[in-house]
Amino acid sequence: MDPQNIRRIYLDHAASTPLDSRVKDAMEPYLADEFGNAGGLYREGRRAKDALDNARIQIADILGAHADEIIFTSGGTEGDTLALFGTARAHGDKGKHIVTTSIEHHAVLSACEALEKDGFEVTYVDVEPNGIVDPKKIQAALREDTILVSVMFANNEIGTIQPIAEIGQLIQEWRDEHKTRMPYFHTDACQAVGYLRMRVEELGVDFLVLNGSKIYGPKGVGALYARRGVKIKPLFYGGSQEGRRRAGTENIAGIIGLAKALEIADAEREEEFTRLTELRDYAVLRITKEIERAVPNGDLVQRLPNNINISILDIEGEAVILYLDAHGVACSTGSACTSESLDPSHVILALGKPYEYAHASIRFTLGRGTTKEDIDRLMEVLPEVTKTLRKISPIKIETDAKSMSHPEAFAGENLRVKAKSKSYK
Repeated sequence: MDPQNIRRIYLDHAASTPLDSRVKDAMEPYLADEFGNAGGLYREGRRAKDALDNARIQIADILGAHADEIIFTSGGTEGDTLALFGTARAHGDKGKHIVTTSIEHHAVLSACEALEKDGFEVTYVDVEPNGIVDPKKIQAALREDTILVSVMFANNEIGTIQPIAEIGQLIQEWRDEHKTRMPYFHTDACQAVGYLRMRVEELGVDFLVLNGSKIYGPKGVGALYARRGVKIKPLFYGGSQEGRRRAGTENIAGIIGLAKALEIADAEREEEFTRLTELRDYAVLRITKEIERAVPNGDLVQRLPNNINISILDIEGEAVILYLDAHGVACSTGSACTSESLDPSHVILALGKPYEYAHASIRFTLGRGTTKEDIDRLMEVLPEVTKTLRKISPIKIETDAKSMSHPEAFAGENLRVKAKSKSYK
C-alpha cells in the first residue's frame, strides 16, 4: 500500500491539537484587518485593547479569577518559568526552598535545576507507584523557608490527576499555623484544561498555567493566572504590558484564539470527558487483552479521559512509533518537549519501574476527532508490529504473574532483565 494513501489516525493530542474552525474564525479579523497595537491611543489601538481586555475577562470568568490576575504568555513553558523564577526573584530574600514532585514537566524540572545553581534548594517529592502524589508528603516537605510548591494538575505522559485541591488545603492549613502567606502554590494545568474543572479558588492555587495548543487553540500562546497580592518579578523587561509582568507587544490574534478555545473546551468539557473515558477504556481493554505483556502505566481510574500510557515489554517504544507511523498512526513515547531525546522517561522511572519499562512505554492520547473505528484500526496493526519487533529485540524482561495481573499497582518489584541470546548471521 502506498504510504501516501493511508488514512492518518492522530493519537498524540497531548502533544498538540488541530486548530478548531470556530477558533480560526474568531482569530481571522486580527490576522489582517484588525492589526493595531493595543498600546496605541488612536482608534486601531483602542480596538485592539478592547479585544485584549475582553479576552482577559473571558478567561478570568472561566477560571473564577479577576481579569488583572491573567497574564498572557507564549505558552505553558513560559508560564511555568515565570511562576517559578518570578517567585524566586521576588521572594528569595525570605527563603530559598521549593517543593515539587518527581514527575513534573521539564518546564518545571529544568527551571528548578537552574534555580538550584542559583543557590535555591529543591525537594523532589516521590509519587506513589500509581503515579499520584500523597498530599501529606507535600505538606511534610514544607519548611519555614519554603517559598513555592509546584505540582502539576495532570501528568503529560501518564495522565494521572493530582489531588490539587487537597494539596492546596493542606498548604493553607500550614500557612495558618505558621501565620504566613507563603509558600505560594503553583500548578501546571496545561493537560488538564478541557477535561477538569478549572476554578482557582476551589483548587487553592496562587498560580495556574494553561496553553492554547493543548485545547484546539493556536500555538505559541498561553496564560498564567497569578493571584492578586502575590508579587513576581518579570523574566524580561522593555514595556509595561501585562501589568509590567510580561513585556512585549501582545499577540492579539493568538490571545483571541486562546480565549475562544478555552470557552469551547469549558462548554464541552463534561460531554467530552464521558465520551473519551469510554473510548480510552475500550482501547486499554483491547490492548491488554490482545497483546501479551502490555502493562498500563499510572492509575487506571484517576487519570485524564484521553490518556493511554502502556509499556509493551521486550521492545523499544521509539521503534513502535516509527512502525505505527508507516501504518498511518501517530502517537508518541511521552513528552513532546523531549521527543528528540533517547533518555528513558523520568515519569515511568519515578513509578519505581526499571529503565526497560521506561524505554518500552508508548503514549496514545485521544481527541475530539478520535472514534471507535480509529481504535479498531490501531488494533489491526499494533499486535503485528509488536510481534515483528519482538522477533528482533535483544532484551527480555522477566516478571512474576502477580505483578502482571495487577498492572495498576505494578511498581517494578521482582524484575530481572536478561539479554536474549541472538544470532546476527
